[in-house]
Amino acid sequence: MDGNFVRLSSRRSLAMIVAIVTSLAVLAAASSALATPKGEYAVFSDCPLSHAELAACVFAQTESGKFIVGKKTVPIEKTITLQGGFTENESGELAFVGAADGNTLSKTPQNVPGGLAGLINCKEISNFIERIACELVFENKLTGVSATTELAAPASSIGLNELNLLNEEGTALSLPVKVHLENPFLGSSCYIGSNSAPIILELTTGTTSPPLPNKPIKGSAGTIGFAGEGGILVVSNNSLVNNSFAAPGTNGCGGIFSSIIDPLVNASLGIPSAAGTNTAVLNGTLKQSATETVKEHE
Repeated sequence: MDGNFVRLSSRRSLAMIVAIVTSLAVLAAASSALATPKGEYAVFSDCPLSHAELAACVFAQTESGKFIVGKKTVPIEKTITLQGGFTENESGELAFVGAADGNTLSKTPQNVPGGLAGLINCKEISNFIERIACELVFENKLTGVSATTELAAPASSIGLNELNLLNEEGTALSLPVKVHLENPFLGSSCYIGSNSAPIILELTTGTTSPPLPNKPIKGSAGTIGFAGEGGILVVSNNSLVNNSFAAPGTNGCGGIFSSIIDPLVNASLGIPSAAGTNTAVLNGTLKQSATETVKEHE
């Protein structure tokens, strides 16, 4: 057999082996990248596990409660999810890290009682032409309005103190938020608060100390348990409360009619409203697991 042919065949075989090994390595890497926690650990599927310093994963759900902003009460009837993880420094201070896909605080619409009619009364407009225009646009059958609480700052601005949560003292969870009011005729940019002027919720499981006219209300740390063969801390039936925050007025409601509609919505809601006239009550369940424990269950 020709020596050149042997050398050529060997090179081709080596090249094929390298190609196969490389392909297997790529597939293994892809498989690892696609790995997600299984079983009871599946709730942490959006935990930012790739963060090198991540200490633990967090999955919290608000299952009931209410928001009172000015004169309007919006019950929480659909579950709101907060997820991500946190790092911990040598002093024990926690820094929140947002969800892997960016969906840190779920955008869950809640029904606003009274709908559009409860927010806008065109008859309050003194200018005849503006009043007629308002009636043509807003007095219709599409009256349902939803309110969606959204983060108004990066996930890193979320404050979490689990010792305070468990000890029922101080701020357990701090959230900078804005509330998106949605209805076809309010437009897509109708908000209470904004990124530059957010509503700051300093939530506690302890007892609040609000300015008047609000009175102190009590939260609850809930019940502590474990799941996932002891690898998941579960704090159920907790209640986070705050009734000392201020709420700004609306902006962007009604699209081109915002200069007319914003004041009407503000008057209906009673906003801007000072600290001591608003309330947030969030009842739900928190689950937490160490980063390495979650990875072991992929």
